[in-house]
This record gives sequence, C-alpha cells and structure tokens, in this order.
Amino acid sequence: AEPSRGPACAAGMVQQEPAGAPGLAAVGEAAAATAEVRLSRRRWAVVLLFSSYSLCNAFQWIQYGSINNVFVRFYGVSAFAIDWLSMSYMLTYIPLLFPVAWLLDKRGLRLIALAGSGLNALGAWVKLGSLKPHLFPITVLGQVICSLAQVFILGMPSHIASVWFGSREVSTACSIAVFGNQLGIAVGFLIPPVLVPNVEDVEKLAYQISIMFFMTAGVATALFILVIIVFKDKPPHPPSRAQALIQSRPAQEYSYMQSILRLLCNANFLLLMVTYGLNAGCFYALSTLLSRMVIHHYPGEEVNAGRIGLTIILSGMVGALIAGIWLDRTKTYKQTTLVVYIMSLVGMVVYTFTLSLGHLWVVFVTAGMLGFFMTGYLPLGFEFAAELTYPESEGTSSGLLNVSAQIFGIAFTISQGQIMDHFGTKAGNLFLCSFLLLGTVMTAFIKADLRRQQANLDNEQTVIRSGERSEGPRSSSAPTGCSGR
Repeated sequence: AEPSRGPACAAGMVQQEPAGAPGLAAVGEAAAATAEVRLSRRRWAVVLLFSSYSLCNAFQWIQYGSINNVFVRFYGVSAFAIDWLSMSYMLTYIPLLFPVAWLLDKRGLRLIALAGSGLNALGAWVKLGSLKPHLFPITVLGQVICSLAQVFILGMPSHIASVWFGSREVSTACSIAVFGNQLGIAVGFLIPPVLVPNVEDVEKLAYQISIMFFMTAGVATALFILVIIVFKDKPPHPPSRAQALIQSRPAQEYSYMQSILRLLCNANFLLLMVTYGLNAGCFYALSTLLSRMVIHHYPGEEVNAGRIGLTIILSGMVGALIAGIWLDRTKTYKQTTLVVYIMSLVGMVVYTFTLSLGHLWVVFVTAGMLGFFMTGYLPLGFEFAAELTYPESEGTSSGLLNVSAQIFGIAFTISQGQIMDHFGTKAGNLFLCSFLLLGTVMTAFIKADLRRQQANLDNEQTVIRSGERSEGPRSSSAPTGCSGR
C-alpha cells in the first residue's frame, strides 16, 4: 500500500498489514530508536576517494571542450562534433539512470564505485589509441566509455553523505563529494590549454595530446585500485537516526518502481527537478561553449579562456562549501536555494553584458561571481531533494535531478551554439538568462517539507521517551538515554 503522507509519517514507514500481524513500521521504528548510532573513521577516506575519481571523470568530460579549436584542427572535424564529445556525457546518462539506480539499491555502494572508477580508467586507456588525425572514432569510443562511468558517479554525493555521515555533517559531506566533480572541471579548463598548445605541427600536437591522455589514464588506474581497497557498501553502524530508520526497514517493504512513482507524485520534488535541470543545464551549456565565447571576443586567448573556466569552478567550489556548512547549521534549505538561484540569475546577466567590453579582467571577475552561485547551487539541489523525498533512496532522487540536468544541458548547448552562430554570444547568453529567470520563479513555489530532519527529530524524541520510561522515577536526577556515545 502507498505510504501515508501525513506529518506523523514523515519517514514514510506506515503501511497496511494483515490483521493480527505485528506492525512492520512499528518494528522498524523501534529498531531504529534502539540502534547504536556511531560515526566511522573510514567515512572521510570514502568521500575523498569518491571525490577524486569523480574529479578524473569530470576532467575527461571537459578536456576536449576547453581546447575545442585545437581538436577541431587535429581531427579535421567540425566544432559541433567536438561539442558532442561533451554532450555524450549528457546523452548516455538519460537512459541508463534507472538501471544504475536499481543496481545501487540492490547491490550497494561498493559495486557502483567499482563500476564508475573502472569504466573511467578503461575509457582513458582507449583514448590513447586515437593519437592520429584519422582516428577520431576511437576518441569518441573512449569518451562514450567515460560517459558510462559518469552514470555511476553523478548521483552518488547525497547517497554517500547520508549512508556514511551524521546528521550534523551530511550537507558538508555532500558538498565535498560534489567538490571532486567541480574541481575536475576546473582542472579540465586549466591543464589542456597548457599541455596542448595550439601549434601547427600535427606530429608535435599528437605528442602533446598523448602526454595528457597518458597522465589521465595513470591517475584513473591508480584511483580504481584504491577503490578496490577502500570502498565498502556502508559503515558497521548507522551514522544517524534517519539512516537507522532506513536500514531497519524490512526488505520486502521496499519497491524500486513504487519509489520512483512516489517521487514523480511528489509535487515539491517535481518543481525542484525542473528548476535544478534549468540551472545545471545552463551551467553545462556555459562550460561546453565557454572557450568558443571567449576566443570569439579575445582571439588567441586559449589559455586565458581556460583560466576563466577555472575561475568559474573554483569560486563555485567555495560557494558550495559555504552553502553546505550553512545548511548543516541552519537547515534553511528553501531560503538558501532561492537566494542562490536569484544570485545565479544576476551573475548570468552581469556576465552577459560584460563579456564583450574588451577587458579580460572584467570577464574574470564577473565569471567568478557567476560561478560562486551557479556552481554552488549543485550540492544544494541534491540535499534539498534528499530532504523533500526521505526515506526514498538518495541515489534515485539525485539521479532524477541529473536526468533533468542532462536533458536541459543537451537542449541548451545545441540551442545556444546555434544562436551564437547566427546572432552572436550576447543573444546566446540572454537565452540562458531567460530560463534562469523561469527557474527562480518556480523555486519560490517549492514548499520546505523537510522530512529527513523531521525523522531525525522524531527518533531523538522516541529515544528520550524510552529512556524516561526505563528509568522511572529516577529519571529526573540521572542522564537520559540519548546522551550516549
């Protein structure tokens, strides 16, 4: 039966049962209330390792787009063909999300981590077979394999944070997990223009590209080996009461398809899914086309174009960390998300009208402001979704957010590229501004139904009441049962 949606059932654990049968929900809640909650020291190694192989995968996403003109000349293909190397990440994610989310729920985090890091390393090695101008199909194959790896990576931050981290550090952990992806994009903007200069000699160009590909393959392989050694499905003890409640749920109670249907019937989550897709889609389009935009106004500035991309991502990482710490302290998910969305719109408008002024330092400043809010929004969306959809799997809710982002990312990248070709960069950026405005308005209509926070609060109160009952009259002078380690 469909779980109750009333406030007393925020955890979604109430179901109809046969007459006379013991209440599965009551059993689960009782087990969660008495479960030992303890933080694992391994949690930091897990999140940092995940962040590292996510970094490597994100680097491979943008390594072509950040020097688009160099690869256009080396392979003798169109700029649109090179753009598709980035968009392949978006395209493969959409049909594969649900099988991967199902695997996560059925087989656990370790298998997903092994698949993501392993495919990432394999794709990096395949690219080493594409160091001749006529071997463009080989580099496409390598990129497609890396895009498959991304399906096992992109929706994991909120899941790792919830499974491994306590309620007071879960948003910060999610931000750190997202950090890796953002830092990988930053490195992807910075390193390729330095390692692969725009030289005329094709042989020298192939040699420079081979250095970049070999370095990437070596790092990806080392990270895969570390994943084999370090990663586990979950810690020995649940890190929070909300996680204890999920782990105490009987296996027969969970249905993956019903979970998806419940998410798609959650009006607040649907609004967030669309608004997240609009914001992230704008970010994907901006990242893919940034080099073309900057070089159009500042010819010969390939290295600075990469540095501008680096500025966007690094400032966004600072924004994401600040947002994560702020959420852990205040739990103001709706208000924070709305403010960051508004400032993303403001930053995009300012960037649009300053790009063509002829001063690169101005572009650096406005791009940094834009990145602080637009990139900083990404972990906010994951954590807000986890709150709105508890106790559904964070991998499923994050995956649906990312499907929305990929769909809008493909649409925006193709549309903005065509608009730029026919009407200029300002028109293309105004196109993105209009959708950020729409997303801001829609965000204002999301209700802050913080189910995960309510579950933690309810379970803490249950433990306190249990302690008071067990201690009887002496409870007023003795420590309560919830103070324990």
